[in-house]
Parts: sequence; structure tokens; C-alpha cells
Amino acid sequence: MKKIVRNRLRRGPIKCIGGASVSKITLLFTVFSAFALVFSASAAKTDNLNFEPQFVFKDRNGKTVSAPIVDKYQQKKLVYSTAKVDPRVNPKLMRAATIADERAHAHSKSRCWHYVKEALVASGVVDERPKTALAKQAGDELVSNYGFKKLPIRDPYQAPLGSVLVYNARGAAGHVEIRTKNGFVSDFRSKTPSKRPLIGVYAKG
Repeated sequence: MKKIVRNRLRRGPIKCIGGASVSKITLLFTVFSAFALVFSASAAKTDNLNFEPQFVFKDRNGKTVSAPIVDKYQQKKLVYSTAKVDPRVNPKLMRAATIADERAHAHSKSRCWHYVKEALVASGVVDERPKTALAKQAGDELVSNYGFKKLPIRDPYQAPLGSVLVYNARGAAGHVEIRTKNGFVSDFRSKTPSKRPLIGVYAKG
């Protein structure tokens, strides 16, 4: 009798649920559970990677507060205003700006007034080479001897194309440069004007 029961259990079909065997359902459930566990772990790891670091401190009331640490900055492109063409300015001054720009270096050689003089002569703006030695003397000489006028402009960026900008410097030679379309030029090119005190902006009609 025992032998018959044992054989019957060995050969007996596994009970089915909805047409699938219990062993197959168990296997599928195990695989699904493992997949869900892996997915949860991956999601948790992603959350940790996206977590923003916090700076924790106490305010003046002794309360513990936190703030996100900013370690990335949006890079904004600096935009410099281009020089405007003033029809009252002698076109030869615009030619002088081009000549000075072609001859200029990437960095200063401490010969700003020398290079500006050469550009003014080469363009025909002046008939002879100015004689003053110091750059800060350029404005007075250009007005006195070469028909230039001091313009009512205090912002170097508003200087018209081709105009000559003269700067002061205590105990030093000063600086002089010509306004170009996209910047300023003397013995070197620059997108920005000199930081020295501006004496004046000069041009010739």
C-alpha cells in the first residue's frame, strides 16, 4: 500500500494555477522580484548621484538650516559696444585706426604715442609727426597744431570710430589710443579702453 502511494506521488501531476505549473510561477516570481530589486537599487544610486550637496549652518537664532552648494556658474559672453561712425569725423582718422590696428602687437611695448603718431602720419591726418614726448600731452598738441577738437564725451565706448583717446597718469607718461570698430589700439590691441583717468576724446573734421 505504501509503495503504491509513493509511486502515485512520484508520477502525479503538479497542480496548475491558471494553466501554468506551480513551479513555473514560482520561478517567474523569483526572476521578477530580482529584477525589481536591481531596478530599485539603480534608481537609488541615480538619486544619490543627482543629490545636491548642502551647506549646513546655524543662523543667528541657533536654528540649523541648510543651503545648496553652487559649484557651477553660467558663463555669460561679454559683449562690448562697437564704435559708431560719425560723419563729422575726418575719414582719414578711420584709416589711421586701420593702420594702427594692422601694425599693433598683442601686448603693450610701452610705445603707444609713437605708434599713434605713425598711424596719424601714414593716414594723412597730420602733415608732420607730432613732437611731444609724453602720451598725456597728445591732446593739447593735436588741438594746438593739427586742427583737432576735444569732443564732449566721457565714456570711451561712446568715442566715434577713429577718434583719439588721451589718458592721464600721475608720475607717468599716460596713454593714448585710437578707437577702432571693435576696441582700442595703440602699440597693442585691446577690447577694452585704458583704466587710466580719461583726459579727453579728440577728433578732426
